[in-house]
Amino acid sequence: MPHLHRNKTEGSSAFLFLLPSLSGFLILSLVPVLGSLVLSLTSWDGLRSLSDFGGAGAFLQDQFVGGAHYAEILGSEEFHRVLRNTLYFILLYLPGILVLSITAALILNRKLPGATLFRVLFYIPVLTSWVAGALVWKWVLSPEYGVLNNLLALVHIQGPGWLFTDTWAMPGIVLASLWKDIGFFGLIILGGLQGISPTYYEAAELDGAGKLQQLYRITIPLLSPTIFFVLIIAVINSIQLFPQVMVMTTTTGISEPRPSTQVLVERIYRYAFRYYKMGYAAAFSWILFVIVFSLTAIQMRLQKVWVHYES
Repeated sequence: MPHLHRNKTEGSSAFLFLLPSLSGFLILSLVPVLGSLVLSLTSWDGLRSLSDFGGAGAFLQDQFVGGAHYAEILGSEEFHRVLRNTLYFILLYLPGILVLSITAALILNRKLPGATLFRVLFYIPVLTSWVAGALVWKWVLSPEYGVLNNLLALVHIQGPGWLFTDTWAMPGIVLASLWKDIGFFGLIILGGLQGISPTYYEAAELDGAGKLQQLYRITIPLLSPTIFFVLIIAVINSIQLFPQVMVMTTTTGISEPRPSTQVLVERIYRYAFRYYKMGYAAAFSWILFVIVFSLTAIQMRLQKVWVHYES
């Protein structure tokens, strides 16, 4: 009995310490999430309050549309277009960020003079505001005055129109995104590299293994849990693509990105805060949640094939 009483006392104390965090989670996260689910079943415009309808019951009676928004979104050409655009970005971005981040981490892991300073400078783009970074890249990718096309002209290559063409607009956004994110993911992978014991490489050198063999037989397998984490975060970030699209490809006078660069989150913003279709935007966001959850679940399943946690 004393033992049971002590467990109850410890449980009560733990609950009291956790109560502030639990309260914040309920008020700031769980309630809004559930509220957005309810809103996705209504035609609310976001401008009228519950008091305008005479209460929650009258609001639901007047605004409830059920799953009509979901059916309309999933059956629309617009949804399939923005989904294709988002997946196209992911297909271009993921290989690039993985290769460049691993390469950068391997370079940063070398014991060179000034390595610490170089790591700090390498991380600066991550700290830069996306709006500022996107404006810089909009200038870099300018067809006439941009740095990139001028460099290509030095080797007698005619640069494309980049953000002004449907073909090259998304690759241009990918370039800016890679520049912004390499520092973040590179330092994560650097942490994974520094967690690999040097004894593996010493044993490999004694067996006559070269640098490439060490990379493919030791570094990559032992780094696979870190690469898996980077992959999860990179996919989620890719699906939430938004600020670079809005800043870099918004058409002057229309204030809307090119059709070839319209993506899921941009459409949610558009319907919620430009067209004032809060219920429709909430349904769009829940479809986005299902997509993110499904892709994450697939990656969690596939990790059993290639991720090695033994060290």
